[in-house]
This record gives sequence, structure tokens and C-alpha cells, in this order.
Amino acid sequence: MSENTQLDMYDEVSDILDKLRPFLQRDGGDVELVDVEDGIVKLKLVGACGSCPSSTITLKAGIERAIFEEVEGINEVIQVF
Repeated sequence: MSENTQLDMYDEVSDILDKLRPFLQRDGGDVELVDVEDGIVKLKLVGACGSCPSSTITLKAGIERAIFEEVEGINEVIQVF
């Protein structure tokens, strides 16, 4: 995948996270975009989200779904610690 495409995907994912961020911050959490490479988005949940038992649901049902719907070429969203 070209470097330009990687940067475009990174920017698109970042824009989506900016839209979702207020919902996470309302509950004392946040999300950091660590990397987008080869169709894999790496995210770090921080604050209350980092230790919340529902963090997997937040990641898969909320964040991942939004990214898959909006960004072409993303194959996987994973949480890094």
C-alpha cells in the first residue's frame, strides 16, 4: 500500500475518532490512534476506558463499526496497551 494511502487512512480514522471522542470523554475515557498500517488500526483506550470491563464492547461495537463503515481498506481494529 502506498505511503500516501496510509496517510489518508490515518487521517480518516483520526477524523472518526475526533467525532467519537466526546462520548468517551463524557465517561472519563479517551482513545489514542497509535498506528494505521496494512489495513490494521491500532488504538489505545485510556482513562476510564482503559480499565473499563466494557472496553471491548466499546471498541468492537462502537469504534470499530464506525471505522469500517467510513474508511475503505481497513481490515481490523485492535487494542494495544
